[in-house]
Amino acid sequence: MSSSLKAMDRATPWPPGLAPMACCCSRATLQKWLPILAWLPDYSMQWLKMDLIAGLSVGLTVIPQALAYAEVAGLPAQYGLYSAFMGCFVYLLLGTSRDVTLGPTAIMSLLVSSYTFHEPAYAVLLAFLSGCIQLAMSFLGLGILLDFISCPVIKGFTSAAAITIAFGQIKNLLGLQHVPRQFFLQVYHTFRNIGQTRPGDVVLGMVCMLLLVMLKLMRGHVPPSYHDMPTSMRVSCGLVWTASTARNALVVSFAALIAYSFEVTGCQPFILTGKIVEGLPPLQVPPFSLSTANGTVSFTEMVQDMGAGLAVVPLMGLLESIAVARSFASQNSYRINTNQELLSIGLTNMLGSFFSSFPVTGSFGRTAVNAQSGVCTPAGGLVTGVLVLLSLDYMTSVFYFIPKTALAAVIITAVVPLVDTSVVGTLWRVKRLDLLPLAVTFLLCFWEVQYGILAGTLVSTLTLLYSEARPKIQVLDGEGPVLILQPTSGLHFPSVEALRKAVVSRALEVSPPRSAILECSRVCSMDATVALGLSELMEDFDRAGVTLVFVGLQGSILQALLAADLRGVWHFPTMEAAEKFLSQEPGTQPYNVGDESVPEHTVALLKA
Repeated sequence: MSSSLKAMDRATPWPPGLAPMACCCSRATLQKWLPILAWLPDYSMQWLKMDLIAGLSVGLTVIPQALAYAEVAGLPAQYGLYSAFMGCFVYLLLGTSRDVTLGPTAIMSLLVSSYTFHEPAYAVLLAFLSGCIQLAMSFLGLGILLDFISCPVIKGFTSAAAITIAFGQIKNLLGLQHVPRQFFLQVYHTFRNIGQTRPGDVVLGMVCMLLLVMLKLMRGHVPPSYHDMPTSMRVSCGLVWTASTARNALVVSFAALIAYSFEVTGCQPFILTGKIVEGLPPLQVPPFSLSTANGTVSFTEMVQDMGAGLAVVPLMGLLESIAVARSFASQNSYRINTNQELLSIGLTNMLGSFFSSFPVTGSFGRTAVNAQSGVCTPAGGLVTGVLVLLSLDYMTSVFYFIPKTALAAVIITAVVPLVDTSVVGTLWRVKRLDLLPLAVTFLLCFWEVQYGILAGTLVSTLTLLYSEARPKIQVLDGEGPVLILQPTSGLHFPSVEALRKAVVSRALEVSPPRSAILECSRVCSMDATVALGLSELMEDFDRAGVTLVFVGLQGSILQALLAADLRGVWHFPTMEAAEKFLSQEPGTQPYNVGDESVPEHTVALLKA
């Protein structure tokens, strides 16, 4: 918009009724809801080059991972690819982070496996309902619910999920079949059937894992390129960087080539992925009922079957995506709009369900690839999405020859870094009580994921409530004729009895009873229960023939005490004034809240 048009816009009054509409359609509002409008006008050829490289790098990573994560979710391999492209296109329009990529992840695939009974119809419906719930949370501003899932709970769940996923791939790495998916049964049957291990799968799987680890380590040792660096060296560094970035695609292609070579000779020592449905997914409404051999499962029954998954999957999807976005925004010095991120992930899941997608979220690993590839805008996702669609349309016949042991190697090397053992030492040094929700979440997640998350969140909440119910009260002077106590946090209803016992035991249950000063400069909040409890405490002091006075009450606390209609609350601005009053020195005037002795500036503060 030109400066003259902007000036005209400011000078010309809007007709009645059109001003709100103009406000809703302003450029700033449109950019808020469609962030692509903020960066697209300034898009350059340099950005296009970097986004193209990043999009191709992420695409070569997501294709083998999508096939592998479909296995984790217990679904046919093509559903992984069905889930890998919608997030690229939605985030192009709505995303506020240039780095984040949305798609299938290991943890989300594990949750899908837990709640959808390895039935694609359930998985697609779960994606639709999760998207609707996430969109509702975005519109209602309920992202605050994520704040109640503490770091120990997240770390416990992530570590348990990584171990569960990694061990779940041991059967593919060993070439075992007919192993149940429940974790404890899986451990039992894996060790029981260890004698049926297929040597070909073991050897190829271990080679693939070794190659993946080596390529990952090589990436960390690639020196940065400079303009004055020799061309040969720059080319070599570029090749090493490309190989390490696309290591999943290279290793899976290598394994498929070996499997195809054996297929030509008529001997196949590997278990293959098998036939994958060719072509793009059909555009269709998510299944709101399911026909089975025993009849039709209605929508209501499907919802009841998924149960807690309708809460756990949307929340964990939002949590993982927001955590990834915040991490990379902080690392690369830009800001994200959390509510817009909720909108993006919700719309991705809802629209993806029309293309047979299971629930997706932000991927930390692929986002790291995106950032390290130098992506400039979310347009890199457009390249990734197109690459996934092309692979669905033209490459599914090649996927037939991918050995399952190669995909198992990809999954194991991807999830093992998620097991964070250092957090135990950190929590031990910072606050040992936080180890309790970590341990509860970690152990129960091996039984049922939802029980682990809910139990860990409950324990975290109880520890928070415990600190509220047992506030720290410092004794500033416990030896003199006047007891001086200082609460160091807000006072709320669970803390009334603890506060009363702390004061009574030190001031009234001694001989002779002592007057007391409550230094409340650090108390920033108080509820009605506390106000009534203080009234009872002052009556106890009156009966004992001593005095309880307050120092440093903030305006909001004074207002609460006045609203509670308390009488005889002696308040002083300084500790010296309170001590002089209690020592009966002349000339010291207290502020008696509720009486005429309250000075004018305090009355004005209370009425404000």
